[in-house]
Amino acid sequence: MKLYYSPGACSLSPHITLHESGLAFEHIKAPTKTHKLPDGTDYYSINPLGYVPLLELDDGTRLTEGPAIVQYIADQVPEKNLAPANGTVARAQLQGWLNFIATEVHKGFSPLFSPATPAEYKTIAIDKLRARLQWVDGELAGKDYLMGEQFSVADPYLFTVTNWASAVGLDITGLAHLAAFRARVAARPAVQTAMKEEGLRK
Repeated sequence: MKLYYSPGACSLSPHITLHESGLAFEHIKAPTKTHKLPDGTDYYSINPLGYVPLLELDDGTRLTEGPAIVQYIADQVPEKNLAPANGTVARAQLQGWLNFIATEVHKGFSPLFSPATPAEYKTIAIDKLRARLQWVDGELAGKDYLMGEQFSVADPYLFTVTNWASAVGLDITGLAHLAAFRARVAARPAVQTAMKEEGLRK
């Protein structure tokens, strides 16, 4: 398998998940600013939308959208318990978390990275994001991870998007349960390996 990623982008989530899975894969840098691969290939020829992540399977099939990719990875290694079984209430709850992170948190950051976004709107967006993360903080009370004691594919996604907070001026320092969660996830060997491979840690 090949994972196309951009350092620190949302593709860090499947990058971490792949290391958690133990599956063999190659990671290929596809910077979102240049869209040029290390060998000079135009990334748009691989993903016409131009964004990451993209997972190319050994048979050439290409999967896009992080929440779909991480569930596919989890289902290849059910013994790792990265996702509950399909058709269960727990799986629907996991999908609820993935959808919430994608639509309410991840996309909430998008306008904050755009120079074209008016300053007054950025203030509104930051307030909304903080409100969402305050709710998440409450949900994490008494839990190690989003699904409880068991680490799942939703956890690297929340970890990845909350990594962006300081870059956009979103103060999350007072969210104690979220801070403890982030420290717990950051300490995992798979997370440290993925971040080193993306040049985010020495």
